[in-house]
Amino acid sequence: MQMGEAEKRLGEAIAALDSDGFARALGRWLEAVVRHDNLTILAYFRGRAPKSILRRAAHPAVHERFENVYLSGAYLLDPYHDLHMTRAPAGVYRLTDIAPDQFHRNPYFLDYYAATTLIDELAFVAYPAPGVSVQVCLGRDASSNRRFTQREIISARLVSPILEAFVERQWSGLAAEGEISDAAESAHLIDSLKAAEGISLSPRQAEVAMLILRGHSSVSIGLKLGISAQTVKVFRRQLYRKCAISSQAELFNLLLPLLGEGRAA
Repeated sequence: MQMGEAEKRLGEAIAALDSDGFARALGRWLEAVVRHDNLTILAYFRGRAPKSILRRAAHPAVHERFENVYLSGAYLLDPYHDLHMTRAPAGVYRLTDIAPDQFHRNPYFLDYYAATTLIDELAFVAYPAPGVSVQVCLGRDASSNRRFTQREIISARLVSPILEAFVERQWSGLAAEGEISDAAESAHLIDSLKAAEGISLSPRQAEVAMLILRGHSSVSIGLKLGISAQTVKVFRRQLYRKCAISSQAELFNLLLPLLGEGRAA
């Protein structure tokens, strides 16, 4: 589209600030800046499940399992959620640049993400309130079957400061409702697995389990935890033995239903 259209839609987004129609106006402006097949605006918190602000997609598969899988607990395995947990600097992030080294081989990707038909994704990350991040995700899926070009990524980065200011203004009233750390996530998993299956994990085994589910290799897990890859393999064997499983897919099927238990939506 010509810049005149983008400028017109930017004006409409400004006019819609502080109204219920702002998210849709923001999406129309972004469509004029960077063509995309789908749009997802999410608020991430520490202490409860994300809040869906806006979802739009022509292809039905993109958000088909969003409510009952992603928001129910799978979001804890998503690289974009990890940006929230680590409080990555505000800006634009491409999924392929931030995903763990084995993300495309892990069960979360194979079972959930691949089924959305998404082939590329950009996320604008901003922080409107303490403990809260809002992510505006632009996706390319089977509708176009093409990835974002470098020119489009540059365009997204150029407008990122404007979008961050919009988010800080529009959603400053969102409340975090508690603080959750990686250690607390592991403790939640330990308690849930003990209650559901009678299986007792150590804190380190639970940490390793979460990182496996997120798509990290033994080498990557070792780097994050400050231990050797060989030690990670020992923890992995202990984990599988305790859970009476033999594969990453079985671990995913065992633990995914427990991740979101007890969390308010």
